[in-house]
Amino acid sequence: MIDSVLQIRGGVRRYPAVVTEDLLDQLGEYARKYLPRERCAIISDSNVAPLFAEPVRKSLIGAGFQPTLIKVPAGEKSKTLEQAGGICGQMIAAGLDRQSFVIGLGGGVIGDISGFVAAIYHRGIPHIQIPTTLLAMVDSSIGGKTGVNTRDGKNLIGAIHHPSLVIDDINVLKTLPRREFNQGFAEIIKHAIIADAKMFGTLQRWKAADAAALQRLIRRNIQIKSQIVAKDERDQTGERALLNFGHTVGHAIERAGEYRKFLHGEALSLGIVAACEISTTKAGLPLDQRDAIAELLQRFELPTRLPPSFPREKIFNALKFDKKFEGGKVRFVETPRIGTAHVTADVTFDDIREVIAQL
Repeated sequence: MIDSVLQIRGGVRRYPAVVTEDLLDQLGEYARKYLPRERCAIISDSNVAPLFAEPVRKSLIGAGFQPTLIKVPAGEKSKTLEQAGGICGQMIAAGLDRQSFVIGLGGGVIGDISGFVAAIYHRGIPHIQIPTTLLAMVDSSIGGKTGVNTRDGKNLIGAIHHPSLVIDDINVLKTLPRREFNQGFAEIIKHAIIADAKMFGTLQRWKAADAAALQRLIRRNIQIKSQIVAKDERDQTGERALLNFGHTVGHAIERAGEYRKFLHGEALSLGIVAACEISTTKAGLPLDQRDAIAELLQRFELPTRLPPSFPREKIFNALKFDKKFEGGKVRFVETPRIGTAHVTADVTFDDIREVIAQL
């Protein structure tokens, strides 16, 4: 039997991530165990709330909590300071105070903005993450990064605010469209490239998974990310930057497509292809491993080439707004072989421009 609870180190404390089936109905019980408070805000979006808000609310009420549901429009466009301020206003109107807590019920966008609201409301209140996408389960719900976007780029305003509890109910993944489910494998493949060659081989043999196999995969990815974060919580030493593999170009593609053309995982897939191409010349990544990575992305129906008509110059123009550029220099993550990666300052704008032109 798979142990359903992982203990994650977040800053000076630890918090549990529970990964199994049928968890939404047990949320009240878990919340009561880890957060002995009364009032809470459930922050969700227009896609997820109709599916899952009611069982979450019922479970909380059954455990003696007083939840307030706050819905925002679905999509990246809701990740703004204005939206965060509006949520805080609704929480104030509902009488939530510093003894309250926030629940983020949704994908990565909801996890980011609900965590940011929790970080700033009354200078910080507890946060429970309930990710409802594979991508959020294996990546954004872990590590404490929260934030909102500006017109100039993604997550340029934010805070490190670790959750008190993460609830990964794998049953909710059954409601995801195939494209949405598959984009989560971009982050999983990224983790394999930077930290786990064995998992890369597992993914090459991956078939339609049963619940137990999917549960093990999610747990392994939480372990990989949390171990990296524990070594460099605030992105100071370069260790946490390894998680940005593929994101330099990926985020620029998202921005160039105005967050509508590609899902995050799809843009990341293209960013991984670009990072691997650069790694072949700068880090000695063998060509057969580069090709194996592209083939694995394609196996999960993720893009490895941009449409011919996509405005590549817009991608390059978006790069300068990325947080990974410090002092005008690129902090680029490259891989010399599957299973390991490192940060380098040897990659230039021209290197990236050349790869984008060929993507």
